Amino acid sequence: MNSTEGDFEAFARAHTHQLYRTAWLLTADSYHADDLVQETLGKLFGVWGRVRRMEKPAAYAQTVLTRTFISQRRRRSWHEQPTDAVPELPVSAEDHELRLLLLQALDGLPPLDRAVLVLRFFEDRSVEQVARDLGKSAGAIKNRTARALVRVRAVLGDEAVIAL
Repeated sequence: MNSTEGDFEAFARAHTHQLYRTAWLLTADSYHADDLVQETLGKLFGVWGRVRRMEKPAAYAQTVLTRTFISQRRRRSWHEQPTDAVPELPVSAEDHELRLLLLQALDGLPPLDRAVLVLRFFEDRSVEQVARDLGKSAGAIKNRTARALVRVRAVLGDEAVIAL
């Protein structure tokens, strides 16, 4: 293994957890999140020589992940695969209902709107950061945020949105 591969492996080990967290919030599915992270890491590896010299390669990785998610959802071939068995997942009784409502609300959003909300409120990024990451203007991000929050409030109600 050469030093470039070693650098990439160290980067991937250090940042996969954060990439997976964002991917799961975007997809709400562990299998799609895994696939999204792997695709993102594959894209990064292909240009790692350039990426590793960047000031913030982790931020670039998040941008690649988000853009890959949006691109995947635009494809007509993207779809859910039905299954006979639902895997059992551990559930915390406290926030189970809110989590289901939140996922339902996020699932009802177009991919770009969902990405904007995840990056703004779950990743705690500024409007300017999200605009830069998604290649949009700050005004467009503000508009998308406002419209997406109206849709989320319709599902969750104002009290639940404030609690988030």
